[in-house]
Amino acid sequence: MPIIHDDEFGKITIRRSPRASQVRVRVAPDGTLRASLPLYAPTFLVKRLLKTSREELRAILAQAQPTEQYSDGMRIGKSHSLIVRPSSLNQVRVSRHGQQLIVELPTHYQLNDPLVARTIRDQVISALRLEAKSYLPKRLDFLAQKLGFTYERVRFSHASGRWGSCSSSGTISLNIALMKLPFELIDYVIIHELSHTQHMNHSTSFWELVQQGDPDYRLHRRMLKAENPSI
Repeated sequence: MPIIHDDEFGKITIRRSPRASQVRVRVAPDGTLRASLPLYAPTFLVKRLLKTSREELRAILAQAQPTEQYSDGMRIGKSHSLIVRPSSLNQVRVSRHGQQLIVELPTHYQLNDPLVARTIRDQVISALRLEAKSYLPKRLDFLAQKLGFTYERVRFSHASGRWGSCSSSGTISLNIALMKLPFELIDYVIIHELSHTQHMNHSTSFWELVQQGDPDYRLHRRMLKAENPSI
């Protein structure tokens, strides 16, 4: 595949595809940028995208970088664990078996090498998403009914730098990284977003509503600032 070089982003691999209708850039497994474009599109379109979309590309690269330091036996979310096994393979392989994320690690790799960490991160995201979809909607519905809130629907994300959000239409978005938090902090975030269904601001009335659902919200708010919503 053709390769171009950029002073900031380094190597960018170009892949042409008959299915591509426009130029798209994503992060390849090795951490470099990979551009896909239609079969007969000129290469300068990639260079133009690099020139006009640097902020967006920086954000894509930052999002793709794992923030965790992985270790054998570490807990992932509420019910998963990371298991590292030596491997004679040439490539790193990570798979999920029940509640275990199995890392088959060749001897010439370290667990937190960028390529290995990104491969693990993909499975961590998958595991956290499973946990989030199993737990968060039920907890959201329980707290909404208990506290007298209504909302339109719930959606999940992991790309945001926020734990949650609430739209003016009543859609509550929850970061799957919530599954890394203690249960009391998960409740605080949910109550915070439910309160936004009545007050789309952080007024005194908003915080009074939060306090009704979580009397210890000041403590939980401080605790949450020490946590990172990135995965």
